[in-house]
Amino acid sequence: MEDNNRQEFDSLAAAHLAFGLPKPQHPLISLINNTNTDLIANGPSGSHVLQFYKISYKTRVSGKIKYGQSYYDFDGGGLLFASPNQLIGSNDEANGNGHCSLFTVLIHPDFLLSYPLAKKIKQYGFFSYSINETLHLSDEEKEIILSVFKIIERELNSRIDEFSQDVVIAQIELLLSYANRFYKRQFITRKAVNNELLEQLEELLDNYLNNENTLKEGIPTVQYLSDHLNISPSYLSDMLRSLTGQNAQQHIHNKLVEKAKEKLSITNLSVSEIAYELGFEHPQSFSRFFKTKTKYSPLEFRQKFN
Repeated sequence: MEDNNRQEFDSLAAAHLAFGLPKPQHPLISLINNTNTDLIANGPSGSHVLQFYKISYKTRVSGKIKYGQSYYDFDGGGLLFASPNQLIGSNDEANGNGHCSLFTVLIHPDFLLSYPLAKKIKQYGFFSYSINETLHLSDEEKEIILSVFKIIERELNSRIDEFSQDVVIAQIELLLSYANRFYKRQFITRKAVNNELLEQLEELLDNYLNNENTLKEGIPTVQYLSDHLNISPSYLSDMLRSLTGQNAQQHIHNKLVEKAKEKLSITNLSVSEIAYELGFEHPQSFSRFFKTKTKYSPLEFRQKFN
């Protein structure tokens, strides 16, 4: 649902003002250190949209966090990421806003221009994760992350010279590299939870294809699956990649190929009828898809099988 009460901030200065913070020292990047003060406790309630990247370390993410149909108790801290134009927080999400953030770095996309990171940062899936997919940190990982935040802070508070931006960019890259590593660890340590999600995904896809939902709804989408599993599309793909080596879209395609092979081998349906039943608008699209995945056209596969 669209939140008509959400606030949008297109500059760091506007965001700082809304959260009761001093004007940022740099127009394109700022680091908020909430260690010794509670400045951002009186920030705007409800949801808001930023036109820049946001990375926050929160001292607590209280309550039960839902993964699929299961819950995981976690009262420790963690890292949260948001990309430009992403809706942050909600009126009923008590821990979605910044009152318990220890460190927050805000990065305008223009700060990254002319650096490879401007393109690379868009490849990190965790910028599209939701609040319940926070990166939870061990004590050792927490110390590493906080040390990087402090280096960025120290550099931003120092006298600006020709190397300042290079150093800050390097630290942001380091922060993201650590986050990527720690998320991979999180997928491994939560393998039991993720295997349960994988089972739920398999059941969801099987039911969708067996009940011929494709006739009404078309080919299942990653968004459809993630909505029914209560996780974000990016988290679903990254979780699957850690377990199977394939993302969610590839997983869907594999299921479609399996179902197509089944129909080609045990039914007398025409290729056009099979294409329609699997959710393809045009038989030609199905034939191209099938040949790309199997190296055989549907008719060649049927003849070879028989």
